[in-house]
Amino acid sequence: MPTFDDILEHIGEFDLFQKRAFFILCLLSAAFTPVYVGVFFLGFIPEHRCLSPGVAELSSRCGWNLEEELNYTVPKWGIHGESSTSRCRRFDVDWNTTGLSCSNPLENFTSQSRVPLTLCKDGWVYDSPGTSIVTEFNLVCDDSWKLDLFQSCVNAGFLLGSINIGYIADRFGRKLCIFVTIIANAISGILVALAPTYLWVMIFRFLQGLVSKGSWTAGYILITEIVGPSYRKTVGILYQVAFTVGLLVLDAVAYIIPHWRWLQLAFTLPGFLFLFNYWCLPESPRWLISQRRNEKAMKIIHSIAQKNGKKLPVHLENISFEEEHCEELRPSPVDLVRTPQMRKHTFILMYNWFTGSVLYQGLIMHMGLAGGTIYLDFFYTALVEFPAALIILLTINRIGRRYPWAAANFVAGAACLITALIPEDIHWLKVTVACIGRMGITISFEMVCFVNVELYPTFVRNLGVTVCSALCDVGGIIAPFIVYRLADVWHELPLIVFTAVGLIAGVLVLLLPETKGRVLPETIDDVENLCRQGSHVEKSIYLHVQKSEVAHS
Repeated sequence: MPTFDDILEHIGEFDLFQKRAFFILCLLSAAFTPVYVGVFFLGFIPEHRCLSPGVAELSSRCGWNLEEELNYTVPKWGIHGESSTSRCRRFDVDWNTTGLSCSNPLENFTSQSRVPLTLCKDGWVYDSPGTSIVTEFNLVCDDSWKLDLFQSCVNAGFLLGSINIGYIADRFGRKLCIFVTIIANAISGILVALAPTYLWVMIFRFLQGLVSKGSWTAGYILITEIVGPSYRKTVGILYQVAFTVGLLVLDAVAYIIPHWRWLQLAFTLPGFLFLFNYWCLPESPRWLISQRRNEKAMKIIHSIAQKNGKKLPVHLENISFEEEHCEELRPSPVDLVRTPQMRKHTFILMYNWFTGSVLYQGLIMHMGLAGGTIYLDFFYTALVEFPAALIILLTINRIGRRYPWAAANFVAGAACLITALIPEDIHWLKVTVACIGRMGITISFEMVCFVNVELYPTFVRNLGVTVCSALCDVGGIIAPFIVYRLADVWHELPLIVFTAVGLIAGVLVLLLPETKGRVLPETIDDVENLCRQGSHVEKSIYLHVQKSEVAHS
C-alpha cells in the first residue's frame, strides 16, 4: 500500500509548489534573526563616562579636544583595563569653580595627593552617534545587569512559548499556528519599539519571545512535511541558512538605522507582509491525515499536483487514510530516562542543545564588547555560517553525523581559547579565530537539530525534541550573565568558560551512536539496540485505495 511519500513521487517531491512555499518560509526564518540576536545592536554598549556638570563649559573655554578633556577630567581612562573606574566614577569636584587652570585643572582639588571620586550622580555621556536601550535607560554600572535580563527575558519567552506553540501546531494545524504567531510577533515587536519605560520593554520583549520561536519552528515543520524524503534534510538545512541571510540583512539595516526604536520598527513592520501569503501556503497534508481530515488533505494533494504540472494517478484519485500499527503508547517524560541508552541520549542531547545556545549567543554578545567596528565584525562572523551549512551537506551522508559534530564542538572550544589568548592589538587575528569558532558552533547547533530526531522512537520523538531543545532556551537565559558579568572580572573570561563547555560537548557526542543510514527507531528497544546492523519497519500513514465499484458485465 502506498505511503504519502509515494504520492509525492507522483505529484512532485520538490517542484514549483514546494519551492514557492519554501521561499516564503525562508523569509519567515530570516525574519526570526533580529529577535534571536538583535540584542547585539539593540543593546550595544558604547564607550561612556560620567557626566560632570561644568566640564563642557571648561573644555570650551580652554579649547580642549576630546582626548585632552578625557585626560584632564576623567579618572583612569582606558579601554578594558581600568575602564570600570572611568565609566562608573567621576572626580568629586565642582568644575564650575572660577579660576581653574587649563593645563592642570585638578590642582585646586587635590587632597592628600588624591582627588576624591564619586558616583555618576548626573548621568553618563555616551560616545555613540546612535542610541540603544543601554544609552536610553542608562543600563550601565550598577544597572548593567538589566541588559543581561533584556536578552534572558526573550529566551524565557522562547522556553515557555515553544511548548505552548508546539501544542497549538499539533492541535490546530501548522498554517494557522504560523499566521497567528506572525501577527502576535509583529504586534509585540511594535510595542517593544513604543514602550515608554524599561519595564514595559521587558514585558513586550517577553511576549515577542513567546510567539517568535514557535513561528520559526512551525515553519520548519511545515516545509519538511510537504517535501519528499530525499529533499527533507537539505531543505531543513537551507531553512536554517535563511536565518544566516537574515543576519546579513540585520547588519545592513542596523548600519543604516543606528537608533534602536527605529531599528526595532524596521525589522518588525515587514512581518505584516507575511499575511498576504496566507493563500500561498498550504496546510500540511500529513497533519490533516493524522487528524482524519481526508477530504481536505486530498484537495491539497490535487492542488500540489496541479501547481507542479503533474497528474495524480487514477488509482490514487479516491483514497482514505488509515494509520497502521497504531500502538496506544502514551509518551511520558519518564520514557526519556527509562533505559540506559535513552538516558544517555537524553542527557547528552540536552547538554549539546545548552552548549549550542550558550556559545552561539555568547560569542555574538561578546563580540559586541570587543571593540573594533561592530558592523564589520558582525558581517564577517555571519559569513562563516554559509560554509558551515556546506560542510554539513557534504559530510552527513558521506562521513556521518557523529564525527563532524564532535569535531565542530572541539573546533569551537579551541577557537574560544585561542581567541582569549590573542592580544587585543592584533584585532584582525582575533576576529579571524573567532569566526572559526562561530563556524564550529553553527555546525554543532544545526547538527543537534536533526540528530535529536534520529535518536528517539516514534511515540516519544516529539516530546524528546521538545524537552531536549528546552535546554537551548535555558542556555540563552544564562548566556548574557556569563558574558556581561564575567567580562567585568576579565574581558576574556567568558571565552575560557565557552572553551570548557564546548570541549565537554565534543567528548559527549563521541558517546552517541552513529545514525547515518539507519532507519528511525520505532520503540525503546530499537533505541537500545541502535548499534546493531539492520533496519526496522517504519511507522507510516498508509493511503488505502478505495475499491471502485466493479463494472457490470
